Amino acid sequence: MTTPSALSRRGIRAARLLFLAASVAGAATACRGKTAADAAAPPVQLGAADVAVVGTADIGPSVVVGGVLDPVDVVRVRAQVAGTLRDVKVDRGAKVSRGQVLARIEAQGVTSGAEGARANVASAEAAQAVALQRLDGAKKLFAAGAMSAIDFKTAQAGFDAATAQVAAARAASASATEAAGRTNLTSPIDGWVSDRVAGEGESVKGEDPVFTVVDPRTLELKGQVGALDAVHVRVGQVVTFTLDALPGQSFKGTVARVDPVASAATRQVGVFAQLRNAGGQVVAGQFAHGRIRTGAVAKTVIVPVNAVRGGGKDAYVLVVDGAVVHRRPVVTGARDEDTGVIAITSGLKAGERVVVTAGVEMADGTKVSTAKEQ
Repeated sequence: MTTPSALSRRGIRAARLLFLAASVAGAATACRGKTAADAAAPPVQLGAADVAVVGTADIGPSVVVGGVLDPVDVVRVRAQVAGTLRDVKVDRGAKVSRGQVLARIEAQGVTSGAEGARANVASAEAAQAVALQRLDGAKKLFAAGAMSAIDFKTAQAGFDAATAQVAAARAASASATEAAGRTNLTSPIDGWVSDRVAGEGESVKGEDPVFTVVDPRTLELKGQVGALDAVHVRVGQVVTFTLDALPGQSFKGTVARVDPVASAATRQVGVFAQLRNAGGQVVAGQFAHGRIRTGAVAKTVIVPVNAVRGGGKDAYVLVVDGAVVHRRPVVTGARDEDTGVIAITSGLKAGERVVVTAGVEMADGTKVSTAKEQ
């Protein structure tokens, strides 16, 4: 005979079995629905801008430097005597030639000193002429026995002293004339006046700057590179310059000098790259980017920089193979920042297509639909 408590326990076990069976059936149904949904998932849509064709280009190793393009020849014309500035003949922007007088310094003391020194030369030369006449007369008298040896030597010494006075006066005159010549401010080079500090009638002292003359026909970028990159930089290597003020244009120059010692503070090495600017197309003082070609240029496979994901040994690209994307490891080479491409030395060939949109990630085997296929 079955007791009420036994029936109750059997009912609970039956309820538990029914719930478990229902849960299992529901889970199976859910799994079958998910698999079907996955199978019917549409492909990832890629636009024309998301995909690029792998190409080839001439590219090689390079080092990038940046800095201001300044004229190689910059000369500050300074006052060499104290006085008042007179006869200012040029201003900023004026073209000048070597030796051209830019202005004059009025310095009465210096000018008068030169005139006095020339007068002293004339006086010494006159005294020398008189001493020479006396010496000639003394020679005749001494030869005739009418003059003693001591008197003859006295005449000879007088002429020698007069000759020495002439030499001293001429030296003093040359120095005074040179000082007077410094009152004329002349251009030491062919070029253009880039600055004028003082104007007509202003007082100047010795070593005061008055003009700055530059020759912008050769510009120089003073940049710095890391010690490891500096090992590959050599004088005469080609440098490609680009300027923010002239987008889309590039200019060719060369490496002129490389510092032999790295900076103790930064461990950077100074590099000086020059650009010929005979036509004056580039205005001096602009910031420029220079790319130094440090190795041989060769034709190689290239892709946009954004196409490469990861880095170093883990670098890879997403190759669009028909309607499927595959992850493919690649070995990268030189980068060309000017054109935004990077060389691929292994893993790709020209004509293949890769995903270039930054931030887009897809698993290997993802189905895609490109704009070309639609």
